[in-house]
Amino acid sequence: MDELSSTEGIVALAAAGVALIALLWLIVLSVKLRRLRTAQRAVLGGNTKTDLVEHAASLQDAFVRLRDWAEETATRLDERMHDADRRIEASVAYTSVIRYDAYDEMSGRQSSTLALLDSHRTGVVVSSILHRDQARVYVKRVREGTSELELSPEEQEAIETAMAPSPTNA
Repeated sequence: MDELSSTEGIVALAAAGVALIALLWLIVLSVKLRRLRTAQRAVLGGNTKTDLVEHAASLQDAFVRLRDWAEETATRLDERMHDADRRIEASVAYTSVIRYDAYDEMSGRQSSTLALLDSHRTGVVVSSILHRDQARVYVKRVREGTSELELSPEEQEAIETAMAPSPTNA
């Protein structure tokens, strides 16, 4: 017992205790390191030649490329939408047909006027005037609701009817 109570014995016991704690700490750290490497393999896909920093840098580059691609795609889509909007504005958006008896002959309203206008009230007015033995067709260009040629009351009515808000023209 003298040996254990002596200074050398106490130092030896303390050293053995520290060594045991160090061994336990080594085992804990070894388990944690193994888990970290398993997680790293899962993230890196088994490629052990790259580390997490290189992997993070490659992910950053990939995100930058993806963002650039998305911005380019959005720009192209904006351009296409602008072109489509211009085409839509220039297409026939408003129509109307007015039927009437041009010669007051009680012939059953055989004459008609057709207005075909875009969103800027620009287009054409086509009038078909029917008589017993003849038919005439007149086409007049309309720009922003007015024509360079004089419009008949029926032609003016066709333009106004086409541009009037209604369920069919909305």
